[in-house]
Amino acid sequence: MALIRGRDRGTGAAIFTASMADIVFLLIVFFVLTYKVEVDKTQMKLPETWIRKKIPEKAAVISIAPPDRGSTIRVSTGEEMALPVSTIEEVITFASTEVAKNPNREFILKADKNAPYDRVDEVLDALKQSKVKYIFLLSEQLTAAEK
Repeated sequence: MALIRGRDRGTGAAIFTASMADIVFLLIVFFVLTYKVEVDKTQMKLPETWIRKKIPEKAAVISIAPPDRGSTIRVSTGEEMALPVSTIEEVITFASTEVAKNPNREFILKADKNAPYDRVDEVLDALKQSKVKYIFLLSEQLTAAEK
């Protein structure tokens, strides 16, 4: 009994949370810096190809939705979310602005395989009219088993 009376009963187990706040803050900063934003989330069935070429990550993206979604055209600078445009003139303005900022700007054309070819041709003509030098056509690559 004497030993129990001699102990200080006021101190108990404690978890020091001051350093935990620092760790949580560092984790938040890490995830914010490493988070990659997908600029164009338009779901499409891309045409198939056997050729593979790496496309640039920060290229501007122009997507043409399938006819069941109204063949909507969406544009993105490659760093922000894609926005819909209503006319080809807006595509020309967008591409011209991007080319004015960087004359060697790459563009990715992402068109559904069911998209009308005349719509794709209009976008390609708009990019040529805007003096775009590099145009990548996005496609679905076949694997060796699918050949």
